[in-house]
Amino acid sequence: MAGSEGFEPESDRVTRQLRDDILDGVRRPGSKLVERELAAELGVSRLPIRDALKALVTEGLVTPRPRTWAVVREFSPTDVSDLGEVRSALETLTFRLAAQRRTRAGLEKLRADLDAELEAARCGDAVQARRAAADFHETVTSLAANELLSELERTLRSRMRWLLSRHDDLLGVAREHESLYDAIVARDVPRVEELVLKHLEMGRSAAAAHLRSSKE
Repeated sequence: MAGSEGFEPESDRVTRQLRDDILDGVRRPGSKLVERELAAELGVSRLPIRDALKALVTEGLVTPRPRTWAVVREFSPTDVSDLGEVRSALETLTFRLAAQRRTRAGLEKLRADLDAELEAARCGDAVQARRAAADFHETVTSLAANELLSELERTLRSRMRWLLSRHDDLLGVAREHESLYDAIVARDVPRVEELVLKHLEMGRSAAAAHLRSSKE
């Protein structure tokens, strides 16, 4: 249909904007999300705001409140522990399959994600480095070539991106990803599994440190 290319429904655009604001730390945990105020701020009607909040509740980033408002979710230590356990199980399998099944085109995309992350980390651009790090993980999932695994990743994507955003050592994470990339290229499955375990442990430590600092 002419003129339809690139069209994005308003509710999708608003959902993406609010999601990015939450994951990038613009809207902090516990912040109120009031339909009327968000509609005025974003220059839209209340309907796309309402749809966006419903979507973000489903994604696990927002906690609903009665009537016409919600709050940015405050993840508890139990939430973080649960996410870590699920991430450990999924990513161990995902990276192993990616090493076994990677394609040339997939590796090119993974290298581009990694280069973007390294550049942002070296520049100290935390938002772009974390976004690129999340893109790296999503590309690894596509390399695993398992539709059910991809479906699970899409369901958990926002919460996993939140977990990845707990890292402050941007360059350290990027270098871990570089080592994982090299192991995937080499189809070195034992090395990939070893590196994933170290990577997951770093993630658990970073999330725990963030929780402690948020309580101080």
